[in-house]
Amino acid sequence: MKIFVITTDSTKGVNMLGHTHFREAMARLGAAVNIITTRGQAGDAGMTVSAVCSVTDDPATLIVCINRSSRQHVVFKNAGIICINVLAPEQEELSGIFAGKDNLPMQERFARASWYVLATGALALEHAAASLDCKVAQAVDVGTHTVFFCEVEAIELGVINAGLVYHGRAYHHITHAGA
Repeated sequence: MKIFVITTDSTKGVNMLGHTHFREAMARLGAAVNIITTRGQAGDAGMTVSAVCSVTDDPATLIVCINRSSRQHVVFKNAGIICINVLAPEQEELSGIFAGKDNLPMQERFARASWYVLATGALALEHAAASLDCKVAQAVDVGTHTVFFCEVEAIELGVINAGLVYHGRAYHHITHAGA
């Protein structure tokens, strides 16, 4: 077992450990795979994210973290709405498309699946394990990312009780007995 200690050089404010060990630790933290969508002035936008977490159930709130260097960041920040689509195992290919694989234009990405609208106008993915349609209550910049606090306006639960997880830099299908 290796132990790494993060220290800061107080004279430079520099993290002496660097990013390598932190990123490796995060690769060992399994996370649900989601496609988030919004509707902005230029139309629909979406991207694949795994940095989604529940905050509270009263009011129902989640956080979504988006790197500020992402081409989609400004669209999500300006729109004020986000639909979090929790992917089912059979939607793994769609995850890659919305992560930018093949660098398809946004309209072509959306053409690869069926979508519908819940409450906010952001697109919900048909056959997702769950879709949580939200308004952004608050956005806070932390390091390289913006943390969006998303209050849930509508929820659609899919018929499948299974999920897609990213762990160890690979996809894994999660199924439950009876699914």
